[in-house]
Amino acid sequence: MSAGMMRLRVVGRAVAVLVALAVAGCGAGGDRASGGDADGRGVGAVTVFAAASLTESFTRIAKDFEAANPGSTVTLNVAGSSALANQINQGAPADVFASAAPANMATVSEAGNADGAPSIFARNQLVIAVPRGNPEGVTGLADLGKPGVKVAVCATQVPCGAAARTALDAAGVALTPATLEQDVKGALAKVKLGEVDAAVVYRTDARAASADVTGVEFPESARAVNDYLIVALKDAPNSTAARAFVAYVRSASAQAVLVAAGFQAP
Repeated sequence: MSAGMMRLRVVGRAVAVLVALAVAGCGAGGDRASGGDADGRGVGAVTVFAAASLTESFTRIAKDFEAANPGSTVTLNVAGSSALANQINQGAPADVFASAAPANMATVSEAGNADGAPSIFARNQLVIAVPRGNPEGVTGLADLGKPGVKVAVCATQVPCGAAARTALDAAGVALTPATLEQDVKGALAKVKLGEVDAAVVYRTDARAASADVTGVEFPESARAVNDYLIVALKDAPNSTAARAFVAYVRSASAQAVLVAAGFQAP
């Protein structure tokens, strides 16, 4: 693969997207993650299991990490945090886990598969994604319960689904979703395809899809803020790369990428 190329492969619902980023070449800037080889070969290959809502941000962060560590490569496996946690606990080879909620990270830690204590690196809030122009005139969660309004939400075992349930309960809204999706990208896709009138998704995902959807803010989202945690994994095939990537995600350069995408600083 030539320097700087990026491949995007869909490999199924459990492992939603595989992003393989090639060597970024020499002479790159940005923060240098710790653990690089003295001869400039970087830290080698690192496989990162990351929540689907991190797709755009971690694609950029992975490229920056490679640039800061010439000779390194990052492979992203993005899907729902609960699915990723299950894959890790079943022995899937991974170096790093970035979860969209503490509960799914706890699943990995309690199974003894985390190398040390996970750390919070970002926070995220929900919005209501509607088609551009907001044809149903949605202004808040109460509108989602109106007759005839078709809504997509994530399944409750997924962080975005658990957060949506917390927000809906806080608003006193009884909702029968038209569909339950296994990750936030699936819920958002239903709006983009015109299959539903609205979806409860993360602010960052609505912002990334702003050409197709509008994000409607609602006050109850403050009751359902999700903490994102990251950890190197105990059986990481490349423990040096795992620690280096975790350190890079917490660096000023990576934090700037996350904040620009709409995440809140920890």
